[in-house]
Amino acid sequence: MPDAVAEVRKAVDRLYGHRVMRRRAAEVTSESALRGARASAALAGADWPLEEVRRRSDFSADPEARTVGAALRIAAEAGQLLSIWRHSPLQVLARLHLLAVGDGEPSAGRPRRAGEGVEELFPLGLKPVESVEVAQVDEPLPVLPPAPGAEEVAARLDQLSRLLVARAEGQGVGTPALVVASVVHGELLALRPFGAYNGVIARAAQRIVLLAEGLDPKSICPAEVGLAELGTDAYRRALAGYLAGTPEGMAAWIAHCGRALRLGVRESTAVCEAMQRGMV
Repeated sequence: MPDAVAEVRKAVDRLYGHRVMRRRAAEVTSESALRGARASAALAGADWPLEEVRRRSDFSADPEARTVGAALRIAAEAGQLLSIWRHSPLQVLARLHLLAVGDGEPSAGRPRRAGEGVEELFPLGLKPVESVEVAQVDEPLPVLPPAPGAEEVAARLDQLSRLLVARAEGQGVGTPALVVASVVHGELLALRPFGAYNGVIARAAQRIVLLAEGLDPKSICPAEVGLAELGTDAYRRALAGYLAGTPEGMAAWIAHCGRALRLGVRESTAVCEAMQRGMV
């Protein structure tokens, strides 16, 4: 785990030192948000080409379009929620869910209640492109446990919120930002607190944590891109490690999140290079 943390820090620092960041940081942030939203939607079953996402203006036609729209709305507002996140993470999560589903839905902005259903994290048939860096694994995919009940979800969300607020107040400052972001990401995937869009919300929460922790203060490192490139099979295996609760499983999850973040850095570095050459 220390190696994963150090490698991420080094990669992020290199990106922030790129000469384009001195003049066009806001454009890199916007492009990172767009690419991250596209990738997050792909992981939720709506794998659209980037140019299609860039071109479209109507995201209400069908479930895939609604998923892409949800990811875009969340990405557009996530960075503006930082001050609220520091003292009320649960309020931010509620806002992200409201952005995803729209205020016309009865469940908008609240965790699911007892007896309410919850979406699958990994829709059947979804096959994002696997990274050439990832070796093929012949073992069968792990079966993820069902989402906890509403009462357990409420208790664990409250505990997570207390830990994050305490950290914002200066407690637990020795824990690396990558670890905190990975735990928030993994815990939200484990709890699936809302009826829908839990994956999109968990990935956005990770981005907010990286922003709040100062590792990615301009939000230019789209870890969602890296997660999509690594593929859903690897994502699922890493999450199973987190859910197992063992030191080895947790380390594997954090390492996976670190690899995804480094791939996100590579994506934004390519954007910076294109800007430098006048191609963007």
